Amino acid sequence: MLCSRIRTALSARLDGEALPPGLTARRLDDHLAGCQDCRRWDARARALDAALGSACAPEGDVPPPAGGPGSAEALLARLRPGRRAG
Repeated sequence: MLCSRIRTALSARLDGEALPPGLTARRLDDHLAGCQDCRRWDARARALDAALGSACAPEGDVPPPAGGPGSAEALLARLRPGRRAG
């Protein structure tokens, strides 16, 4: 199986979306068990998702769940010109 297809599925799973047609969670996990590059990609994607969740939380607030809706939008809003860092 192509790693690019696996990585698309990993991204979908991280975002809580359905896996691509024909790819089951078991097949995805089986590929991860045997592919160090995809395991590394998955770990980096999860770390980025967690960092985005933390960056999106207002100071003192609990960060939104990783992969939660609105986390990217909240981060982009904080980065828009004219917004001062808190």
